[in-house]
Amino acid sequence: MPHPVEKDESTETFKNKWYDEECKFSIEGMKKAREKWLIKGRREKEEHEYHHKRKEAHKIIRNKKNTYMKNVTESTEEDQKHNNTRKMYQTVNQIKRGYQHTFSIIRNKKGELTMNTKEKAEIWKEYFDKLLNTEKPRELINY
Repeated sequence: MPHPVEKDESTETFKNKWYDEECKFSIEGMKKAREKWLIKGRREKEEHEYHHKRKEAHKIIRNKKNTYMKNVTESTEEDQKHNNTRKMYQTVNQIKRGYQHTFSIIRNKKGELTMNTKEKAEIWKEYFDKLLNTEKPRELINY
């Protein structure tokens, strides 16, 4: 999915940067072999083909992950050598934390949790209307 704003490389997350067309193709081949095995009544030949494709797909994915992590480690070491401490620690912290799913849940006036986008937008609209459209203060606070 293309993103209209270019991201700075240091702020991107590490979630599946290694996943490419080769991984996708191998996973699709594995899925097709599994479907063929299940449709044809679980014959031994199809089962063997499925297990072979599955093994190959996992091998490709494992190699891609290892290569990617090796490259990240090397770039982190380069950052350390070139005294780019901030980028080095950002990379280390991203790896250490891993993928963190963000929840987009908000409470309505009744205290119930809602995930509906339209409801959330309405709740935020009401909140900011109330926050920004208040009466002027009667007394000014001087510092």
